[in-house]
Amino acid sequence: MGGSVVAVSSNGVYSFSKPNRESITLLAGLGVEGDVHAGVTVKHRFRMRKDPSQPNLRQVHLIHEELFDEVRDAGFEVAAGELGENVTTRGIDLLGLPVGTLLRLGDEAVVEVTGLRNPCAQIDTFRKGLMKQVVGRGEDGKVLVRSGIMGVVVTGGPVRPGDPVEVELPAGPHLPLEIV
Repeated sequence: MGGSVVAVSSNGVYSFSKPNRESITLLAGLGVEGDVHAGVTVKHRFRMRKDPSQPNLRQVHLIHEELFDEVRDAGFEVAAGELGENVTTRGIDLLGLPVGTLLRLGDEAVVEVTGLRNPCAQIDTFRKGLMKQVVGRGEDGKVLVRSGIMGVVVTGGPVRPGDPVEVELPAGPHLPLEIV
């Protein structure tokens, strides 16, 4: 099971979107080199206000490019990096992965999946009405969050568009992703 990296993005300052780059470098235990969310402890502003000593389970944000296709069909134009992700993939059901899945990005980098990205109100500020496209309810009434997944860097290395992404599932039983 695998896919590919479509785009990589980072930003050294807090902003909703992140500019695309030719490459990013993942740093073990920290995140994306030069990105404002890199660090051992949480760097998300809201979470830092609550408890700045929390471990950073959100070092790398990944989104599947297929989401952009879906929201485009609903009238929303969104491109790689615009929802703040670091890595945009194609060909992998990111939201269906269990906690602890290892994603091998390119030749060296490995990211361990920690959970779902918690969508914030800035999504609607970016594109009014977009939040309803990334958060909804399933047939069973359960909340469905589709704004990407988060992970921590296990092994560092460069990541570039076109790099393969290999998926290594953890030993069972598999735990479903929850918001981190």
